[in-house]
Amino acid sequence: MSLINGLPAHVLLVHFVVVLVPLSALALVVCAVWPQAARRLGLVLPLMALVALVSVPLTTQAGEWLERHVGSSSLVRRHAELGDGLLPWAGGVFLLAAAVWWTVGRRPAPEAGPRSAPVGPVIRVAAAVLSVVVAAGAVVDVYRIGDSGAKAAWQNGFSKTATGGEDR
Repeated sequence: MSLINGLPAHVLLVHFVVVLVPLSALALVVCAVWPQAARRLGLVLPLMALVALVSVPLTTQAGEWLERHVGSSSLVRRHAELGDGLLPWAGGVFLLAAAVWWTVGRRPAPEAGPRSAPVGPVIRVAAAVLSVVVAAGAVVDVYRIGDSGAKAAWQNGFSKTATGGEDR
């Protein structure tokens, strides 16, 4: 994928990553810590994390195309290097989201009946801690990648003083 309506696809696809990865990470933590939220969200949690996961390699591939079509600089190379590291974090968010949904979200509330045994407290605590760690890693990585991309795109690309019209 290279262009969408005449614009580099990376510039458009990156918005899916910037929104869905942190949103999925936040939802994962909430659901891992609060089982009632997992039951209410149900299948939405792993599906949202799956869409976020799929958007990462699509955006990365579009970014590689864009990298070949812009002037090479240390900022562009740094952004590309950082971008290559997001897929494992997004994969971790998806796997944990699926696990939380499988163990908590798809099951009826304990008071609903004996259809399923409740998840043990040790497993819940481990899932919550692991979810917080992976979610934090994913969000920090998205921030670092976005910051490096903004610097690569805008470094010396604008005037610090207004060039026309009035400041509003």
